[in-house]
Amino acid sequence: MGKLLGLFRVDTDNPDLLRAQVAAFSRQMPLLYFILMVNASALSYTHYAVAPLYMTVLIPAPLMVLSIVRALWWYRVVPERMTDRQLGDCLKATVRLAGGLSTIFFFWALSLYPFGDDRMQGHVTFFVGLTMISCIFCMLHVRAVALVTTLAVSVPFTIFMFATQQKTHMAIGLNVTLVVVTMTYILMIISNDFERMINSQAETKRLSDENAKLANIDSLTGLPNRRQFFSQLNTVVAENTARSKRFAIGVLDLDGFKPVNDLYGHVAGDAVLTETGRRLQSLAGDDVFVARLGGDEFGIIMNDIEDASLIPFGEDVCTALKLPFTLSSGVAHVSASIGFAVFPDAAPSAELLFERADYALYNAKNEQRGRTVIFSQAHEDEIRNQGLVEQCLRHADLEAEMSLHFQPLIDTAQDKLIGFEALARWQSVELGFVPPYVFIEVAERTDIINKLTQVLLGKALAEALTWPEHLRISFNLSARDIMSSEAILQIIAIVNRSGIAPSRITFEVTESSMMNDFTQARDALRTLKALGAKISLDDFGTGYSSLSHVHRLPLDSIKVDRGFILDIETRASGRKLVKSVLDMCHNLDINCVVEGMESAEQVRILHGLGCTTMQGYYFSKPIPSERVPDFLSQDTWAAKSLLARTG
Repeated sequence: MGKLLGLFRVDTDNPDLLRAQVAAFSRQMPLLYFILMVNASALSYTHYAVAPLYMTVLIPAPLMVLSIVRALWWYRVVPERMTDRQLGDCLKATVRLAGGLSTIFFFWALSLYPFGDDRMQGHVTFFVGLTMISCIFCMLHVRAVALVTTLAVSVPFTIFMFATQQKTHMAIGLNVTLVVVTMTYILMIISNDFERMINSQAETKRLSDENAKLANIDSLTGLPNRRQFFSQLNTVVAENTARSKRFAIGVLDLDGFKPVNDLYGHVAGDAVLTETGRRLQSLAGDDVFVARLGGDEFGIIMNDIEDASLIPFGEDVCTALKLPFTLSSGVAHVSASIGFAVFPDAAPSAELLFERADYALYNAKNEQRGRTVIFSQAHEDEIRNQGLVEQCLRHADLEAEMSLHFQPLIDTAQDKLIGFEALARWQSVELGFVPPYVFIEVAERTDIINKLTQVLLGKALAEALTWPEHLRISFNLSARDIMSSEAILQIIAIVNRSGIAPSRITFEVTESSMMNDFTQARDALRTLKALGAKISLDDFGTGYSSLSHVHRLPLDSIKVDRGFILDIETRASGRKLVKSVLDMCHNLDINCVVEGMESAEQVRILHGLGCTTMQGYYFSKPIPSERVPDFLSQDTWAAKSLLARTG
């Protein structure tokens, strides 16, 4: 019984079906009411002369008005603007109105039956049958409405036909019953198919929306992803180009995120990224679009900006991200660097604009870590100059144009020379002398660095082979060198071909070069260590995670950055810092080298703290390879070392 009654109920638990049913009715019900009014008008007209006026005019008139009102209402219905509840209420009201209105029209038609002749009575029969079939066809998509209308008319009509006891009428009643049964069967099939079709479309749309979400939303933070960011960026560029308006894009990168992953694990790293996204969203207004570009990098699009507002906004973001991140396994501390580029000043296209913002970020991370940098004309000039350097470097004859200078390393405890650090020099055919900090930076940002390393390493080892065997050679490796397994194999091959004992070679790496993939960097250094070479950590103290990585690397020595000793003669804090590093090296049983010696007083202080291996201008500036033999024949470094210790 419950299943049977369910056929006459509107399914309000399926909003997609409700919306589709109301949409279908909005197209079909006006037509149904039009048919109903035409048929009713014709019936009134044929019976106007034989039936009372109230039956041919007064009764059908309000029914016509109601039909016109309902037809106009359905014509103006917009399902997309209706809530799920309004859709359900609409169809429930339609079920009730359909049952009541069809019953009234039916009994009004039958009330005219006795007043006419056979032809008029046939018209009444035709009116009832045609109207009923029209209703079923127009209401197929909502089973409950169609069934209520059908039962409200067909059952009493069939009874009436059989009650006349006329064979013709009884045959008509039987025919109508068969037609109604057939139409009801078709109604059930079509309504079920319609429901399945709508459900299938809804599922298809759900899957499509889910796929679109996966394609455009970052699953970890819930922010738009890289694809959506660039889609939005292209749209904003097009809109602002047409309107001649300014906007800015920013690229944000977390400083110190890699150590969080290493120390606490990737789950903690994900928590930091999620919280970063939340903090960025809380700072973003209606005109700020925030996305996660990948890893610990985020993108920002700011519409209708004023240049003066960029730095304050960036500082607010940096301040918010410096606050501690509370994790289940501890408390993490990171910071953020941001690069901004303003449209159209920095670039006219989306691709170039992003590159400019990324370049500003690069400058922020290298020169103003934890701060905000806006791309400027000075940066544009740098890019142009670097582009020129890159092109010349790519076409340079590296064997002919590259050379090496060597800076001595002194053991001040024994006043003797223990080796040299190889330093690259480039005399370009087109550009002339190019400072190392210029071409090394360009090479490291491209794939040129690996080839450059191989050429310079070959030259350095060939030169060292001519030195006394007790002298060592220190050679710097770049991030791209130690992140490439192929590059490491090439380095090993060069060492093996050189004829020099690997134990005389020290490979120097900076801690910043290992931050992208610490595991790969550690494995590369272990491979070089297994070859027999020594490993030194260069520029110690300039990074942000030194102590957390030192004990995990196969190090033989640490080279303290010259920045540590700039004020060592005047500030006790500087001496304490160096002393702490020396003590750490002693505890780890590794050597400590201090670079940047510029005065005898610095040497004396450091020697007193326990440091014995030093290099710097005090002993000697870097010298070209052809002057190394003369340098070896002198002992000026020994005299300077002795003077500093005893003076």
